[in-house]
Amino acid sequence: MDSRLLMMLQVKVAGAQKIGPVPHGTRLTAPITDGHFEGPRLRGKVLPGGGDWTLLRGDGVLELDLRLTLETDDGALIHMTSFGVRHGPPEVLAALTRGERVDPSTYYFRTTPRFETANPKYAFLNRLLAVSSGDRRAEGPIYTIYEVL
Repeated sequence: MDSRLLMMLQVKVAGAQKIGPVPHGTRLTAPITDGHFEGPRLRGKVLPGGGDWTLLRGDGVLELDLRLTLETDDGALIHMTSFGVRHGPPEVLAALTRGERVDPSTYYFRTTPRFETANPKYAFLNRLLAVSSGDRRAEGPIYTIYEVL
């Protein structure tokens, strides 16, 4: 299966909302305040108001549910959702929790982004499947998103 780079996306999070233990794990919501993205066919900024709804399951896997609005440099709005998982060795996850920079190859962080837009120039996004690998940083994650060809 072939793929090509769609974009690099970096989001900034602020003021995590610790909901706590819920029936399926521990819930935390991280509001998205800012960010940017750039790829061969599109670039722009992340609008404030999105968020990452996370659930830390009993088996140590963190489920990620990211929802954003992207605005391209030419003014198009794109709705983006992305579901994924993050897990790894306890010592690596502890370092991430402390805000330390960790080599992303030492843990598993993958998502499946989906896009919706009404703008004809970016309508190709409505018809593609994408996968991403993530790199968690203290200020917010960086996603390398690939279009599956």
